[in-house]
Amino acid sequence: MREIVLDTETTGFDPFSGDRIVEIGAVELFNHMPTGETFHVYINPERSMPQEAFGVHGIGPDLLEPPQKPEKGQVTLRDKPVFAKFGQAFLDFVRDSRMVIHNASFDMKFLNAELDWMGLPKLPMEQALDTLAIARKRFPGSPATLDALCRRFQIDNSNRTLHGALLDSEILAEVYLELIGGRQPDFGLSTNASSGGQMVEDWRPAPRPTPLPSRLTAQEAEAHEAFVAKMGEGALWNQKPA
Repeated sequence: MREIVLDTETTGFDPFSGDRIVEIGAVELFNHMPTGETFHVYINPERSMPQEAFGVHGIGPDLLEPPQKPEKGQVTLRDKPVFAKFGQAFLDFVRDSRMVIHNASFDMKFLNAELDWMGLPKLPMEQALDTLAIARKRFPGSPATLDALCRRFQIDNSNRTLHGALLDSEILAEVYLELIGGRQPDFGLSTNASSGGQMVEDWRPAPRPTPLPSRLTAQEAEAHEAFVAKMGEGALWNQKPA
């Protein structure tokens, strides 16, 4: 089973109000194990970078108003290609694989807006598995941010001082495996892709179509009846349930 663990960074919250994607990071899993294959791009959003968004991910100081000189390790965006240069390559990487995303509706909204503007096919929402929804269902009332889940599962995220799509997707891959029961998910909670990624809890085996034959012999049954008869009408085996 092939899965793509994915994250994006953006200029804001709403692509239909002018916000755009500035980074996509994705890692490939096969049978819940990382393969080493990744998809990672920085994107020129063709607009300015709001200070609030920059404070979250630290990408694109050259797009701030006024622009700032990049500090060591900061990524500029004016010199990066636009989304149209990557759209088809992104679809070719994802294909029809399940996409594992934390707060999937946010990333899918941006990805599908960008793809639609290019005239490319949009990704169906049922292709995405939302780890935020899984975490909230598994740990109701507890924080379900990526950082909180890293603390819960003792996953090292010390390099995550700011959000970054590739680093976050790598961390999310580890969190996802813990959410579904570790690297052997069949022994823990499981997910059902056909039901839109809803978690299946409290699994119980189905009844046998044909009951197993009794191991009690006829001689043993007669001996038991004789034993109960000697105890009289007050015997426990003679009491009918209320």
